[in-house]
Amino acid sequence: MTNSVRRPAARAADKRRRLTAAAAQVLHEQGVERTTLADIARVADVPVGNVYYYFKTKDELVQAALSEHTANLKQLTIHLDELPDPLDRLKALIEAWVGQRDVAARYGCPTGTLAVELDKRADGTLDAEAGAVIRQLLDWAEHQFRALNLPDPDGLAVTLVAGYQGMSLLANALRDPDIMTGQGARLLHWLDTLKTPDVQHP
Repeated sequence: MTNSVRRPAARAADKRRRLTAAAAQVLHEQGVERTTLADIARVADVPVGNVYYYFKTKDELVQAALSEHTANLKQLTIHLDELPDPLDRLKALIEAWVGQRDVAARYGCPTGTLAVELDKRADGTLDAEAGAVIRQLLDWAEHQFRALNLPDPDGLAVTLVAGYQGMSLLANALRDPDIMTGQGARLLHWLDTLKTPDVQHP
């Protein structure tokens, strides 16, 4: 393949990546109903006519945004998995959430808010796709609790993620990032109180 062929292909891939990232950002900030293809094109710095070449409908852009959220979650968990201790991984996850407190206070959780909005629509299955992203986070957290040899790792994962969703919702509703800080500290303390069975019963 010649360079002249590769260059257009690379430019096309770059445009698609920019549109996908822009879709995730704009849908998070504005919601599905208020977002137009022109909004996404502007943030991606792509002519609006080009958007239709890559994505025929807004639903396809929503799917692209969900793919972006999935990729971001995977990138985060790969980074967290570099830590040797599962407890440290869970704590680092909470710290990452708290690190996004200003964004959460302004717009809420990217995936959670999108899942709620999509659930209100009468058509489509995009709400299930949004739920699948959250399920991946639950599965990762469950794996960490299981590695710690704690009872009911599934339930602990739900408690952790529910805590995040709750503090994101309240921070957004009250426009108060300090809620994320305070509740994040409570989640960190909660993790410290968890003991493995063999520690409780030496």
